[in-house]
Amino acid sequence: MTAHPSHFRQAPEGPRPVLARITPPARPLGPWRFLRTVVRNPLEAWPETIYREPHYTSEFLGTSSLFVMAPNLIRRVMVDEADAFEKSEVLRRALSPALGDAILTADGARWRWQRRAAAPIFRAERIRSFVPAMIAAAERTRDALAAGAGTDAGNGAEIDIAQTMMRTTFEIIVETMLSGSGRIDAARVEQGITDYLESTSWVFALTLLRAPAWMPFPGRARAERAKSYLRDELLRLAAEGRRDGTEGRNDLMSLLLAARDPETGQAMDDRDVADNLLTFVTAGHETTALALTWAFYLLSHHPESEALIAAEVEAATGGGPLTADHVDALPYTRQVILEAMRLYPPVPVVVRAALRDVDLDGVPVKAGTPITIPIYAVHRHATLWDEPERFDPARFAPEAAKARDRYAYLPFAAGPRICIGMGFALSEAVAILAVLVRSLRFSLRPGYLPVLKQRITLRPSEGMPMRVTVR
Repeated sequence: MTAHPSHFRQAPEGPRPVLARITPPARPLGPWRFLRTVVRNPLEAWPETIYREPHYTSEFLGTSSLFVMAPNLIRRVMVDEADAFEKSEVLRRALSPALGDAILTADGARWRWQRRAAAPIFRAERIRSFVPAMIAAAERTRDALAAGAGTDAGNGAEIDIAQTMMRTTFEIIVETMLSGSGRIDAARVEQGITDYLESTSWVFALTLLRAPAWMPFPGRARAERAKSYLRDELLRLAAEGRRDGTEGRNDLMSLLLAARDPETGQAMDDRDVADNLLTFVTAGHETTALALTWAFYLLSHHPESEALIAAEVEAATGGGPLTADHVDALPYTRQVILEAMRLYPPVPVVVRAALRDVDLDGVPVKAGTPITIPIYAVHRHATLWDEPERFDPARFAPEAAKARDRYAYLPFAAGPRICIGMGFALSEAVAILAVLVRSLRFSLRPGYLPVLKQRITLRPSEGMPMRVTVR
């Protein structure tokens, strides 16, 4: 039986909860306050005007950069004129030391070849074959949480759901992308990713100041150690995979090792394979884990939506085990994930740089101009969304989604560089949310208001403490 949210009656809403958000400055910040804010949290430096205007030009130390929020302008940058823009210097300086020249950071012919090489792993039929592993990992997490949970709201252990989701999604990446390699220290990799990303706000600030890449900053040594550990681990896995052979294996590492450029016949060396593996390990678990973390946060404030998910799962499964077929039959659960990624997009900003002079529907852009697509602000833009601060999964019901401009919602970006793992991430998030909400309740620590922090991704700065009880 296919469940639909209309089968279940929505409970009347009480007073609207105060949800975590960025409070933008009413006016642009002066240069030194702007720099201090960028180091602390780049999103807090965006002025209030970008939440209501179609575009905005900012000036910093004589350099102009353009923010684009109108869907037609976003489409021009990401689709119509995509070849006129490249990855920005700030992104390269932030990520290339760890990820090399892989699919996320490369441009041009090198990007196209790597994209073609990785594409087969993310085809719909392949993703579907991974769903049982996703469900199994979610069930292991459920069982571990249930073992420490209470049976009513007054009992049960408090956990950090952000960390729990990081571990669950990492386990899935290892199982599906690396053939279940048990040789990776999940805790060390997770800490390494956190330590490295923590340094990126300093990289942003120093890039704005045109400081050389070698410039020291607080936390740089820790970030360097994290980078070295992560790269060494993935280089080791790539070398072992090449030594052991790929026969009979059907994972990303095997595909990358076997990939050949159809135009030149060139293969990836171990460093190319390691760069791309690290990209997928980092992006492939971090972003989905954050989407789930924010979904649990929103559901804790909206128990009526949590009840609808539980009812939808029971109706779809008939009380039996969740399967891959059921994951495709949970529209309301999927809508909750999509709305969570609207309010808290895991990747809250995309930055490009113009390679040549371009006209964006009457907005002139000179070569070299940085272009910022502030996804967090676009998703809360006053002209694009009714009551943009309100949690409402119905925004993603089929008819509502169809009526909205495609470029008003960008959790996976858009155009040729749309996230290659979008289908994988959505299936994974729906499967995990369905398994956990069906059996457990998650209650935010009373009075806790998470602080949003951008470190490439959008994290709760101090985690997400929740008490777990058995449903």
